Amino acid sequence: MSEPENRSDARAPFQQFALVKASKRKRVQRFPEGCVVPVASEAEAVQRAAGEPNQRAALVYGPSPSSEGVRVYYLLRWL
Repeated sequence: MSEPENRSDARAPFQQFALVKASKRKRVQRFPEGCVVPVASEAEAVQRAAGEPNQRAALVYGPSPSSEGVRVYYLLRWL
């Protein structure tokens, strides 16, 4: 898999590494913006998630507007 795209337009959704607040690796495929912290690299995501309870490293796509009016990130894969 190639590296996530880097885009200068922060409003456009794209793939990125992130920390996701999730109690378990549930089957949930989307997370509200407040549960996701984008990070610069896969290594940073894994390192920051290692010592934090309920924080999981992931590759996500977003943020995208949902039909409920909330911006969400879609889980592509757990790291």
